[in-house]
Amino acid sequence: MARIGLMGGTFDPVHYGHLFAAEEARERCGLETVYFIPCNLPPHKEVSDLTLAEDRFNMVHLATASNPSFCVSRVELERGGRSYTIDTVREFRAGLGEQSEIYFITGADAIREIMTWRDNEELASLCRFVAVTRPGYELDDLKARLSLNLVQSIEMVHVRGLEISSTDIRRRVAEGRSIRYLTPPEVALYIANQGLYVNRPTTEGS
Repeated sequence: MARIGLMGGTFDPVHYGHLFAAEEARERCGLETVYFIPCNLPPHKEVSDLTLAEDRFNMVHLATASNPSFCVSRVELERGGRSYTIDTVREFRAGLGEQSEIYFITGADAIREIMTWRDNEELASLCRFVAVTRPGYELDDLKARLSLNLVQSIEMVHVRGLEISSTDIRRRVAEGRSIRYLTPPEVALYIANQGLYVNRPTTEGS
């Protein structure tokens, strides 16, 4: 029985926070592989200056290449349009079969918006959610508002340290500051060589 993790996001850019969270979830949940899935367009917010899809994909590929348990998927980039989790999970479920176990890895803050996710009840029947968060952070108030199906599908994974954000990395690049130790050196070099985030206003993101 395959047990895999899916980690979606804009990854603009990918950073050590993403990588550490994915590795912690992989180990805690006994996942064989974690697929990083750069989104085409985020469904819940307007992003006018999202970095080109190929650049975001390339950065994730560089960041994950050294970990044999990590892969990068183009499924949302090739599908185009808004990237909805339900569509992605359906595709993976169809490819893996009904006996596989799928864990969708995301931040606890994103899980708080789960009631706004498209077809969330069906989604909960197709996968489990791994809510990665800092120690001591719980979702008790949220669970009181969710259906039993959704509550039972959420698994908390507490991760210490590494409060890194893509927004801060973009800001630091725009200001000419170092991003060393925030993202893998291969990603930092790619950003420099491609001239990404220079003289560009920042938008919120993780």
